[in-house]
Amino acid sequence: MRLGWRVVIFAYLFGGKVAMATDIVPPPEADPHYTKVGFFDIHVCNWPNQPLFFLGLFSTYDYDKVGRVELFTPDDRPIGELDLSKYRLIKQKDKPEKRAFIKHFDIPENARDGWYKAIATMKDGRRYAAADFVVIHKMERAQHLQPADGAENVPVPKELTWDPIPGAKFYQVFIRDAWEDKLVYESSLLTESRLALPKGIIQAGGYYQWRIHARDVNENVLLGDFNHGSLTDPATFSVVAE
Repeated sequence: MRLGWRVVIFAYLFGGKVAMATDIVPPPEADPHYTKVGFFDIHVCNWPNQPLFFLGLFSTYDYDKVGRVELFTPDDRPIGELDLSKYRLIKQKDKPEKRAFIKHFDIPENARDGWYKAIATMKDGRRYAAADFVVIHKMERAQHLQPADGAENVPVPKELTWDPIPGAKFYQVFIRDAWEDKLVYESSLLTESRLALPKGIIQAGGYYQWRIHARDVNENVLLGDFNHGSLTDPATFSVVAE
């Protein structure tokens, strides 16, 4: 009889050295990224000027109760520990504040596909396990951005475009005012390799930088927030003055 993926993950996760302790609370069967105290995800990232790396994330409303979050490979090798002093604050309407602890980790030598694990240890000693299935893969960065890097005195654009990336299903665009060095626009997740610009974002006579973050999936029950991601170098362009 063929076993479902939920049965396989529990047999795999709790048959290893890391999870032999009986006091570790397993993740829920519906989605192993979630624990009772937070959400775990780990991505393979291709960013400019650095080798591929893991980006580990644990987000939680119970941030003041978390003592440590440790990450492990499928064969139980330690990847590292999240730095709980560094976080992104998430504010949602009608919900309490949440903190997302995020850290870059070197990809271990001979890293393989499989269930990567997190063990969250609370300050009162309780421990919770979560898991994310990772496929080691390099997603290419977006190419042929328009307006291109270094373009000068372009007419006020109505859209930004780039070539589709094989394997990418979602894109997010970030635009900065290069004169003032501040973020002026962050798009929602896009399913096409183009951004129709809202009116007023790009101004005549302005000077801008823009970047594209690509990902393969979004909120997938197996792969989490996403599995593979890439980020372009900033592309800078100036806009003709009226």
